[in-house]
Amino acid sequence: MRRGLLFLFALALHAQDRAAWMRDAKFGVMTHYLADWIARGTHEPMSIDRWNSLVGGFDVERIAEQLKSTGAGYYVISIGQNSGYYLAPNTVYDKLTGISPSKLARRDLVADLYEAMHKRGIRLMVYLPSGAPSGDKAAVASLHWRNGPDRNKEFQQKWEQVIREWSLRWGKKVSGWWFDGCYWPNTMYRTEDGPNFATFAAAARAGNPDAALAFNPGVIHRLISITPYEDYIAGEIDDPEKIAIKRAADGKQDGAQLHVLTHLGAQWGMGAPRFTPAQAAEWSRKVVREGGAITWDTPVDPTGLIAPEFAEQLKAIGNAVHDDVPRTRR
Repeated sequence: MRRGLLFLFALALHAQDRAAWMRDAKFGVMTHYLADWIARGTHEPMSIDRWNSLVGGFDVERIAEQLKSTGAGYYVISIGQNSGYYLAPNTVYDKLTGISPSKLARRDLVADLYEAMHKRGIRLMVYLPSGAPSGDKAAVASLHWRNGPDRNKEFQQKWEQVIREWSLRWGKKVSGWWFDGCYWPNTMYRTEDGPNFATFAAAARAGNPDAALAFNPGVIHRLISITPYEDYIAGEIDDPEKIAIKRAADGKQDGAQLHVLTHLGAQWGMGAPRFTPAQAAEWSRKVVREGGAITWDTPVDPTGLIAPEFAEQLKAIGNAVHDDVPRTRR
């Protein structure tokens, strides 16, 4: 009986269609703004003071204006990843890890980005790994994270507290979350008792019950949903030429909004453009014609500026998807 009720509840989650706006937005831009990546790119060591200076100097108005000029409907930014540096405060994280001084930025860059994006009609989403920052040994130990196919119950309970704190801080300013690294869903999240997908989703929606969620199991060229607790497909793809959409209907696959995430640069968050504007536009059009949305990871400099060659590609994508007529299959 309990299993049946949980299943019906999960189905009801999809019925709310939290990600319907993504279909109308058609395409968005992601930025990996990460302390360790910036340190490698500039050949300067990262420190708490430098991180606060970088986050403080991120020009939210400039990137918002650039995105508006491309026709992007939403923007996704990394809160943090493996270094242990994050771009917004979180008192729960600081308490649970005991790391002092905090490696979390004093400026709440997410909140400031919302103000700049909102007045231009661009939605804001955030990226966060589903595991602890692997490059920070103190955080890994204090959060009790074990990488691999482990139940990780104690870690997940703590991580959900951290996620909940950010969700409550931002409320409806954040329209969605993209959770990376959900590589062992059967072991960690598909359980009757929490923590599980249900509690994970509840933590992310604590501040905004309408937030759209996706859980990423890794690179899969065929667009599939891994749980009814997600609203859109994570869709990480390294080669957009291999995008495979099968048995989708009305912009959805198995109840979840069709979505692709891939990168414009040679690598995620860095490198020169690897495609022509025409190629990127055509692959984007392919997804949007099926009622889906596509997100292009795009490098920025330490101040948040998108280079002209990438801005040109994003404008070509915007022109292609907004001028095209969507086609959906039933």
